[in-house]
Amino acid sequence: MRWRIRPLTAALLLMRVTIGVTMMLHGFNHWRGGGKIAGTARWFSGLGLRYGTLQAWMSVVTDWARACCSSPGSRPPLACAAVISVMLIAGLLAHRKNGFFVFLDGYEYVLVLSVASLALATLGPGRVSVDDAAGIMVTGWASGGIALGIAVVATAGLLATFYRPKG
Repeated sequence: MRWRIRPLTAALLLMRVTIGVTMMLHGFNHWRGGGKIAGTARWFSGLGLRYGTLQAWMSVVTDWARACCSSPGSRPPLACAAVISVMLIAGLLAHRKNGFFVFLDGYEYVLVLSVASLALATLGPGRVSVDDAAGIMVTGWASGGIALGIAVVATAGLLATFYRPKG
């Protein structure tokens, strides 16, 4: 019998790796890019989040942790919830006022990452994944609901705790 990967398995693997690498680079940019942590902290503070340095470091840690879970297919509802939550915060605080289009710094990009992550959480990681190998697959509406629920609660918690817009 020949070993082969089915289209859905390949598509899920491609989504996991693409989102994982994207988020890892996103976190790396917050840490080492442009203004480094200090610049990221100023940016978060400018959005109205208290404790900008803490926010900057937490964004780096969260981005790297979810990338390490998402790419190999370990705990997709949790990894996807992290992506959705961060993109919700970015969409609400940084992009919503600019409209839809990314070339105007709108929410187009964060919306696509959020929806792709929700779809990935709902479909599960696929057969080529750590969770499948361990026999702990969580898929379907329950998995998507877990991801979305955790993301909304985490977003609301972060905003309630740290968001204090100037004005």
